[in-house]
Amino acid sequence: MKKYTVASLCLVAALGVTGCAQNPYGNAYDVGEARTVQNVLTGTITKLDAVTMSGGGENMIGTIAGGAIGAILGSKVGGGSGSDIAAIGGGLAGAALGNKAGDAVSKRNGVNIVIKLDSGRTIAVVQEVDPNMIFRVGQRVDIYQQGSTTRVVPGN
Repeated sequence: MKKYTVASLCLVAALGVTGCAQNPYGNAYDVGEARTVQNVLTGTITKLDAVTMSGGGENMIGTIAGGAIGAILGSKVGGGSGSDIAAIGGGLAGAALGNKAGDAVSKRNGVNIVIKLDSGRTIAVVQEVDPNMIFRVGQRVDIYQQGSTTRVVPGN
């Protein structure tokens, strides 16, 4: 049983590190996005709204981690079928608590950027706030579009 406990904890730790390692800002690219064509639009910011962003996988990791830890701790209670029932109960309670913790961790500050394109069309893009890239109304921006991904960066 001890071998399974150590393996479970290693899996949970690996999932947690993977979920935290991503750069959420507009300047982050996946390896698969390299050397691919992007459409570039230009425009002027007409409105900025603060938004709260949530989700992104941390919630699932929290649920899995909480369930695994709860099941391990629950299995230490009692013996025989009582231990099995405690493991199931511990797993369910741990998953619920892990889900709530994942919700809290996944909340981020975002900005809804409304842009009047040079073509006259107006679009809105939501992205996470980057403390090194603060936008203002009236600022010229470039919009990079690649598939379903859109990024807004300060214009030149």
